[in-house]
Amino acid sequence: MVTTEHLTVEFGARPLFSDVSFVIGDRDRIALTGKNGAGKSTLLKIIAGQQAPTAGTVVAARGTTIGYLPQVMQLADERTVVDEALLAFDHIRQLQDEIERTQAEIARRTDYESDGYMALVDHYTHAEERFRMLGGLNFHAEVERTLLGLGFSHSDLQRPTRELSGGWRMRIELAKLLLRQPDLLLLDEPTNHLDIESIQWLEQYLAQRAGAVVLVSHDRAFINNVTTRTLEISCGKVWDYRVRYDDYVRLRAERREQQLRAYENQQREIADLKDFIERFRYKPTKAVQVQERIKQLARITPIEVDDVDQSQLHLKFPPCQRSGDFPLIVDDLSKSYDHPVIQHVSLTIRRGEKVAFVGRNGEGKSTLVKCILGEIPFDGHLKVGHNAQIGYFAQNQAQLLDPELTVYDTIDRVATGDIRTRIRDILGAFMFGGEASDKKVKVLSGGERSRLAMIKLLLEPVNFLILDEPTNHLDLRSKDVLKEAIAAFDGTVIVVSHDREFLDGLVSKVYAFGGGKVREHLGGIYDWLATQRQADITAAGATPTRTATTKAMAPQQPERSTARLSYEEQKAAAKARRKLERTIADAEQTIAQTEAAIHILEAQMATPEGAADTALYDRHARLRSQLARAEDEWMQAQEQLAQQP
Repeated sequence: MVTTEHLTVEFGARPLFSDVSFVIGDRDRIALTGKNGAGKSTLLKIIAGQQAPTAGTVVAARGTTIGYLPQVMQLADERTVVDEALLAFDHIRQLQDEIERTQAEIARRTDYESDGYMALVDHYTHAEERFRMLGGLNFHAEVERTLLGLGFSHSDLQRPTRELSGGWRMRIELAKLLLRQPDLLLLDEPTNHLDIESIQWLEQYLAQRAGAVVLVSHDRAFINNVTTRTLEISCGKVWDYRVRYDDYVRLRAERREQQLRAYENQQREIADLKDFIERFRYKPTKAVQVQERIKQLARITPIEVDDVDQSQLHLKFPPCQRSGDFPLIVDDLSKSYDHPVIQHVSLTIRRGEKVAFVGRNGEGKSTLVKCILGEIPFDGHLKVGHNAQIGYFAQNQAQLLDPELTVYDTIDRVATGDIRTRIRDILGAFMFGGEASDKKVKVLSGGERSRLAMIKLLLEPVNFLILDEPTNHLDLRSKDVLKEAIAAFDGTVIVVSHDREFLDGLVSKVYAFGGGKVREHLGGIYDWLATQRQADITAAGATPTRTATTKAMAPQQPERSTARLSYEEQKAAAKARRKLERTIADAEQTIAQTEAAIHILEAQMATPEGAADTALYDRHARLRSQLARAEDEWMQAQEQLAQQP
């Protein structure tokens, strides 16, 4: 579907990557990985057509649509949430206006037998068919489903976007991108502003409804649940692993071992050649052999070894005083602004416990943290235990750093003991390696300042850690370093996070925030998620299934009693149900046949002859449209069936 050929990107004299070639298929799920600064975001921009490479080309099959979600974008503020999301369907609304104008013209004219009138009717018929094919009958419902899936409530839909934070507005942009249903989705850190429930919804959407996906993410669980192929940018090249991320990590370690062995062998060979040249350079009888060794040395291509994995670095919090047995006791605490946020919360955290605060954004997690820190007033009782020394991390902590100090000096001022000898290694593990450690704080980005504040906290003597979204600006290796340090910490920890993989094995208790309540769950994050899924299944009833790829898209059908319906009503309902079931069966048959036809066609397109046959691409596009219509028909029938008594 999309082919990159011999891509090269250079900044100044230094190449970011060179001679990169790979193909993205129409159902590929690709994780793009590599250290910060390797060129991941740059490669996404090039594929999206927003940046030109120094050399090379990106070729997309005719008719291929590409959607791109960058990390940062300029957002408009003059519309409501739902109106902004509806911009994704501007082409449908324009078509609807065209249909209405044509309809009015047909009603006005009386020359029923003329060629012009028949052409107008023909145009109206084709426009109506295209309108239905594009989902014009149900796009409002699709907008609402997508916004709700990404965490918005019904009451949010009519709010002006100017009232929302940047994170919530980014969710709207993600919703617009998903609603357009491009053939290829390019996503740069899509989970940064999502909570656990929204991330799980996005995982399901990408697995079941998206075409091809290429994503950059530091959420390991998200990558593993979505992708089946991994492209790594390393040493200026792209390495293609046709496996999910966890398998890639294992294979990459094996590859690096092979590189090290090959590098060591090459270095021994180079040393032997140089030694021979130096020993016999001035001996006439060895002149021919010396010249051969010089030429042999010049022909050697140096073997590059992947950057050393700094995540093996071990950090440990400095020793501190022991706190009381109960660092935190909360009793009947409530907090309201213009509406209740949390009500009648009671919880007790024992010394040494590591707990997670989870829930949708806006449900009160950060509010309770601010109450614990004494930053805001509240109703009820809260007691911080004897000798509890709180270390707090949040995004605004980065603003408290001294802007005139360098990165190195900032850490040097808090480091003690043996840690002082490893400051450079610690900074490297958190992406401040090399010259970056000599930058002044005032020139750092917001994300860089947050990482620096996290390192500073790791080196301060505290016995009660409160971490509010600590992983937002960390790469996977930095997360591993932080997680290991927290796991080895013998104090008490509260972590507010949506990162399941980070929380897994770290916390032993989960406090779930929702509806103004805080519920305690004993066990890890995946135990709580399993409990949530079971509760959802119990509340919603059975879910219909089908064998085609769209089966998990079906809405859940709650059981309904027909006892109160009259005989005639029951008869009509049964007839409607049979009709919908026939529609579903017909749609399933169409989907299966179309998917089989697409599979055969794609096999033909994969041959050299087929790749040059434009007629195959046209037929492929028509079959994809036919499949989309059948899946929409199946979805609508399932939704109607779910509403039947």
